[in-house]
Amino acid sequence: MKGILKLSKEPHAKSCFMLASWPGIGNVSLIVAQYLKDRLNAEKIGEIDPVNFFEPVGIAVEDNVIEEPRFPESNFYYWQDGEAEKGLIIFIGEEQPSSKGYELLSYVLDVAQKFKVKRVYSCAAALTRIHPSEDSKVWAAATKPELIEELQKYDVVLRGNLRIAGLNGLFLGMAKERDIEGICLLGEVPRYAIQIPNPGASYAVLKVLTRMLEIDIELTELSDMAKESKEEMGEIIKLATAEFIDHFTEPIWEQDESEEEE
Repeated sequence: MKGILKLSKEPHAKSCFMLASWPGIGNVSLIVAQYLKDRLNAEKIGEIDPVNFFEPVGIAVEDNVIEEPRFPESNFYYWQDGEAEKGLIIFIGEEQPSSKGYELLSYVLDVAQKFKVKRVYSCAAALTRIHPSEDSKVWAAATKPELIEELQKYDVVLRGNLRIAGLNGLFLGMAKERDIEGICLLGEVPRYAIQIPNPGASYAVLKVLTRMLEIDIELTELSDMAKESKEEMGEIIKLATAEFIDHFTEPIWEQDESEEEE
């Protein structure tokens, strides 16, 4: 752990939780974690050295000047309430490594165990046929059957069987290996918009997560982002539909005589 994992402070809350996040479909998880970190003014308390897990594949150029190679960051942040009754560790990974993901997760869970984290959380996307005008529902899964009864209190969808890809899913499986309680919340994302950030799905997830953690933060900004994203997605669909109709339909007056006789 020494050298790769660097911690500058140690949490001392009576009850501590962890949210771990990496990029994924719709960036649902990252939007949740970054918004929560910013609203809580969570303090950076450590990082995982990226050199062991990432290889820079390019550089940035600013004002025609080449920047130095930059590695994706993997940082730990911490917040606790005024009475130190409750603490939250937020881990944010800027990228998912192409290899050594299992090893990276081990370091994250080492921190969870070091600070006696009671429960870990992750977020992800649930791919559905949801229309942009609809509000995203939240699906949920847990590491223990006993947690399912608790989940039913939060108006989440329990689909029974599903697969959670990437580190946002594997994180919970490894937590289960260590006998750490874990819950994953998945926001619904349209299948045709997996590459587009989806603040609406993140907003739905964060509403449930903050209730579970009993943390009160202002969600208006994220709600406004969700509404704006809905409108933009609606416009994209309208344009795409119009182009489809123009491309694949033929006006009657352009048909030949044989087609008219049919």
